Amino acid sequence: MKELTIICKSELESISNVRGMVASLLANKNQTITFINEVKTIVSEGITNAIIHGYNEEDDNDIIIKVNSNDEGIYISIQDFGRGIEDVEQAKEVLFSTMKSKDRSGLGFTIMELFSTKFNVISTLGKGTKLEMFKEWE
Repeated sequence: MKELTIICKSELESISNVRGMVASLLANKNQTITFINEVKTIVSEGITNAIIHGYNEEDDNDIIIKVNSNDEGIYISIQDFGRGIEDVEQAKEVLFSTMKSKDRSGLGFTIMELFSTKFNVISTLGKGTKLEMFKEWE
């Protein structure tokens, strides 16, 4: 796999569809089930954040997922064009959520960062958010 670009709608079913696509790409990379599950979790959390926080659960918006691999590992970017994040550092705090009234735990960035070798959030208010994650092969 060199590069895969997936454009999906901001619908909850997109989460499982994209998780499955990424997992199938990793199947021939000789990685552990733990590695594959961590990557699937990264993808799930990123798309969920785009749907819930970026697009406020509106289901007709685009999310762009790019997956690249090389000899060192796998790179994943997840981009939305939603409302953006006012304070990225605050959003990365454990249990921070923009949706407190909906019983959201706010652990998405924490989990993505834990499972990634490198993790970066780029966001502009009113223009959207891009997550960049790299995970070294085991």
